Amino acid sequence: MEEKSPNHSVHRIVLPSGRKIDVVRFHESHAGARHDLHVCPECQCDMVQPINWTEASDEQWELLLQCPNCDWSTEGVFEQAAVEDLEERLDEGLADLLSDLQRLTQANMAEEIDRFLAALQADLILPEDF
Repeated sequence: MEEKSPNHSVHRIVLPSGRKIDVVRFHESHAGARHDLHVCPECQCDMVQPINWTEASDEQWELLLQCPNCDWSTEGVFEQAAVEDLEERLDEGLADLLSDLQRLTQANMAEEIDRFLAALQADLILPEDF
């Protein structure tokens, strides 16, 4: 059983003897100072990415984060909600990259088609070319 509040969480542990103990974890309050994991604190680049990660506990992850812009890095344990926010930003970034790739591929194909048509019209393509 786990009970949560903004300032602390209580986790009940049953010992092999059958006794039950409550473990209370107090959370440091950062009112208004929430740090987005995808933003570099050094250069403000919004492309910080996880290099390595492991599950630290039920609701926490140990991450090694690195900024590709200034090479800043940090390692720490972060709450599930912050990691989910980072994952959402990474998914948005991947969607943007795939969209850009599709646009570039279409532009390159259109250019190749235009060159091929120009070569056909100028009789520069022969059966031996195939």
